[in-house]
Amino acid sequence: MRYDEYRRFDAVGLAELVARREVSAQELLDVAIERADAVNGRLNAIVRPLHDLARERAAGELAGPFAGVPFLIKDLLQDYAGQPTGSGSRAARRHVPDRHSEAVRRWLDAGLVVFGKTNTPEFGLKSITEPTVDGPARNPWNSDHTPGGSSGGSGAAVAAGIVPVAGGNDGGGSIRIPAACCHLFGLKPGRGLVPAGPVHAEYDQGLATDGVLSRTVRDTAAMLDVLTAGHDPGGPYLAARPETSYAELAQRPPGRLRIGFTTASPIGTPVSAEAVAAVEDMVALLTKLGHDVEPAEPGIDGQALALDFMTAWYAGTAATVAELRRTTGARDQDFETDTLLLAAVGRSLPATKYHQAIHRRNEHARALAAFHQQYDLLLTPTLAEPPVRIGALETPAAVKAAGRAMMRLGLVGGLARTSLWQQVVLTNLSTVPFTQLANMTGRPAMSVPGYRTPQGLPLGVQFVAPLGGEADLLSLATQLEADRPWSHEEPPLEVDA
Repeated sequence: MRYDEYRRFDAVGLAELVARREVSAQELLDVAIERADAVNGRLNAIVRPLHDLARERAAGELAGPFAGVPFLIKDLLQDYAGQPTGSGSRAARRHVPDRHSEAVRRWLDAGLVVFGKTNTPEFGLKSITEPTVDGPARNPWNSDHTPGGSSGGSGAAVAAGIVPVAGGNDGGGSIRIPAACCHLFGLKPGRGLVPAGPVHAEYDQGLATDGVLSRTVRDTAAMLDVLTAGHDPGGPYLAARPETSYAELAQRPPGRLRIGFTTASPIGTPVSAEAVAAVEDMVALLTKLGHDVEPAEPGIDGQALALDFMTAWYAGTAATVAELRRTTGARDQDFETDTLLLAAVGRSLPATKYHQAIHRRNEHARALAAFHQQYDLLLTPTLAEPPVRIGALETPAAVKAAGRAMMRLGLVGGLARTSLWQQVVLTNLSTVPFTQLANMTGRPAMSVPGYRTPQGLPLGVQFVAPLGGEADLLSLATQLEADRPWSHEEPPLEVDA
């Protein structure tokens, strides 16, 4: 099989070819690895090749709905037994899990052939993928720009045609952001739907979940069926699942939906004209398709939600750093300065402040639920601006130096209790202020491609659904995809000879 033939199929299509014995798993793997060899030097999407493991697996008997399809997993939380999970950090490089994470186990049971792990920022803490230890991942649509984060390596790999679908996870937008940056479809399932075992009951106090980035809606729907096939006996929830498969539900017409939309940043920061145009373009398409669309937004204090989100983020970072110090002997020089600063803030937070931030998720969730009593879906930009240039969000050297000095003097905690720190938080979220809402409330959300800026950069839009709304999102996405197909569009990426 040639690459141009491989690129025409999504994962469901490739699995059908294997099932009909029109192509073998080994042939598909060879094409995927050849494509990776041709483009990964430019994109740095894959940071941990697993070719020998994959070739051994492809040569054996495979079963399942995706038998024989090449696949990549994210180098964060998605453990492959016996292989390091680097988490974008020098500190984690010695962490070698002895068992698969539940998502990886389910993907392997589905017959997927994992041949590498993808780039991520340190511990998935940023909306860009520029870890010090592995270097930046780059956007196939323009390699001077970010593919987003934290599942940026997976987004770049799918957009570049290395695989049709790849693993990601989303704790603050980390599937939807790279989907928006890379002209892909990205669904964040609702809280508790996808098991997080066996090490975790849930990721990041329920903020995060596993999922995929894909070129087609049907791939994401079929992958959601794989990830939700059977509950996790050790998990914290017994999530309700539809009686019919998500793959089937995605093909059902969505009906006439009531959709409220907003382009205003919930934290009061600027939103670019391109991001506004992307939403307006989607509003016009939805209206043409017969949906009722009007300006509206949930009655949520966006700045309070952002600060509550970051409070949980700080505390989680502090716990991660402490655990790696305990289990691996990692030292300060093994962590990025930004991570150490977040951890220092987390250690300085009183337990009451953390508890209050987690408790207020109830207020945010109920305010969003009130919105969904009137509207089926909320539509926003996914990003406040087009994918930024590599290095644009790098913390300046002088600020890092000041941060290190403050940590030595024990002043970071005091700074975190000032109004100045609030402005730092809001500035850091200014390029991605829309995505944390779904994580804090546990609601499903998706980023849908379709719009590109005059410079050719992708810019997706976000839909947020109520609890259990995954099928509604998939159904609408299928309708949008049918009216304005996107999976055939390929970035103008030069390949290595």
